[in-house]
Amino acid sequence: MKKLINKYKKEFLQSLENFKGYSDLTIKSYDEVLDEAFKYIEIIEEETQLIFNIMPYRIKIAHLNPKTISRKLSAIRSFVKYLHDQNLNIILKSDESIKVAKTLPKPIQHAHIMKAISHADLEERLVIVLLYTLGLRISELASLQLRDISSQWVRVLGKAKKQRDVPLLKSTKILLEEYLAAHAPKTFLFEQNREKLSENSLRYIVTKVFKRVALKVTPHQLRHSYATVLLNNNAPIADVSELLGHSSMATTQIYTKLGSALKQQNYSKSHPLCGESKEC
Repeated sequence: MKKLINKYKKEFLQSLENFKGYSDLTIKSYDEVLDEAFKYIEIIEEETQLIFNIMPYRIKIAHLNPKTISRKLSAIRSFVKYLHDQNLNIILKSDESIKVAKTLPKPIQHAHIMKAISHADLEERLVIVLLYTLGLRISELASLQLRDISSQWVRVLGKAKKQRDVPLLKSTKILLEEYLAAHAPKTFLFEQNREKLSENSLRYIVTKVFKRVALKVTPHQLRHSYATVLLNNNAPIADVSELLGHSSMATTQIYTKLGSALKQQNYSKSHPLCGESKEC
């Protein structure tokens, strides 16, 4: 049974890359979770079906935070769904959902981003600016090729190999031309030894730049900042959803909630009655 599970797991991971366009890092995460889980999952073989009792694994990971547990269980469910698609009759036992508190994304203030950029070299500046002005995922930035960039647009290959075109600001274009003249990449925008720069290397650049101004910032927070700035300046949510490459507008709506939260905070700070009563 272990050999059979490993065979299907390998095919499942391959399908995540070929058909869903998941990044190497995401696929590695799925691989690690499934390897860990099947050390504890009880497999019961019956005549017409297999039962995966995941309770022993849930006990093993019970000390982790709910978000992590939910992520691990989601990977197992995705694998079982794949097995169903291969006409295997699998029953997943003890698969109750974990309640995870919804947290709003944490964008970075424009002034903080500009301050960090002022302490960055040319390549570092371009990494930050592209994430902030195009709303890219780090995997999309790593995969960005020269052929995808025109004078006014950048063609982005997103999740599930879905393409979208994002406008290129004039100031970003000027910075881009300066970088190309200095570095002369051949295929990918960011390269090392003629190979594309890894996602981890790009993450490190972002971390390093913001550390200089005493901030802890992730690439995805710059994507959040991009979305929040657009929505706070009255960009239609449908347009922002398309620019971000969201498959559902419901995903984009979390940023409208963030905007409302920020407006409430600003109101509480600004209104004189709030200052006097301390109750706002």
